Amino acid sequence: MTLAKIVYASLTGNTEELADTVAEALENFDIEVEQEECTQVDAEDFADADICIVATYTYGEGDLPDEIVDFFEDLQDVDLDGKIYGVVGSGDTFYEMYCKSVDDFEAAFEKTGAKKGATCVKVDLAVEEEDIQNVERFAKEIAAHFE
Repeated sequence: MTLAKIVYASLTGNTEELADTVAEALENFDIEVEQEECTQVDAEDFADADICIVATYTYGEGDLPDEIVDFFEDLQDVDLDGKIYGVVGSGDTFYEMYCKSVDDFEAAFEKTGAKKGATCVKVDLAVEEEDIQNVERFAKEIAAHFE
């Protein structure tokens, strides 16, 4: 069975809800999902998964959340050749650097040899109906790599 590992950072609960939405959408494609908070795992743990997903929020003026910085730095040194990756995140359109952490994680994954599985999903604050549709498209794109 195909295994997806979702690692998330969440301060207000919005990004955890986004990670839950991604997990549910992937499970609808018969993909097994493991979901863990970023301080509970190491970037090397992605080696055990077929699909590697990060759900993060962007703090303030485009900063990575403090709790995910070590994971982010370690990720860039992990060999994920043959894996599929995806990134989702929440932010606030009030800030100029809206969801910059999503873009930062995409750049980090590019260094790992993993293949981008889907267009990233950026959510303004909390998950809304339109975001759920984007997450379902995201999951469908990723699942298509395993059909």
